[in-house]
Amino acid sequence: MHIYSSILLFTFFACQPSTTEVNLPVRIPISANAKPVLNYKQLQAKAKKALQYCKANKLNTQFAVLIDMSRHSGLNRFYIWSFAKDTFTHSFPVSHGCGNNAWGSDESKENPVLSAKDGSHCTALGKYKIGERGYSNWGIHIKYLMHGLEPTNKNALSRQIVFHGWDAISDVETFPNGTPEGWGCPAISNNNMYIMDEQLKGLTVPVLMWIFN
Repeated sequence: MHIYSSILLFTFFACQPSTTEVNLPVRIPISANAKPVLNYKQLQAKAKKALQYCKANKLNTQFAVLIDMSRHSGLNRFYIWSFAKDTFTHSFPVSHGCGNNAWGSDESKENPVLSAKDGSHCTALGKYKIGERGYSNWGIHIKYLMHGLEPTNKNALSRQIVFHGWDAISDVETFPNGTPEGWGCPAISNNNMYIMDEQLKGLTVPVLMWIFN
């Protein structure tokens, strides 16, 4: 009986699942560099407000440019939004201002300082009217003036904030690396600037550019 009981006890304990299997949660490591997913519904809601604004202020109702500064700068966050299709037709990386960081770095890729203060080297939030096409010393030598439409960006012209291309910027996402930072202008790659120029040149009704976070 003693031997038989010992065998039964051994069999009972041997068949029990380990403490690790029963009580401890399974932990799946998440990379610190996990790529954020676009909140499409949020962007779509912003586009609907943009269309209302364009209708009320006699701006272009075919498309607008939406720039989401809450996104990592190495991600696509510049959107050409088609109002007719209710979606974006193109998306690009875009620079923001370096502030007190080194020009051309990506030091504030996750959390840019945003300001309209003259000399801040920061990007200012708000709605802009994309204005006159002209010559630029940067990129493909084409720029568009930006007219600030709100108190947060009304001094865009005096700050010489313009929309232009820049050789340093990638055509595609560079995450987890950021996009080089300038002095406050929303700059995109040269190839993407060619796309935008084709969209903008010759228009008789100005296009809205909305920079938000």
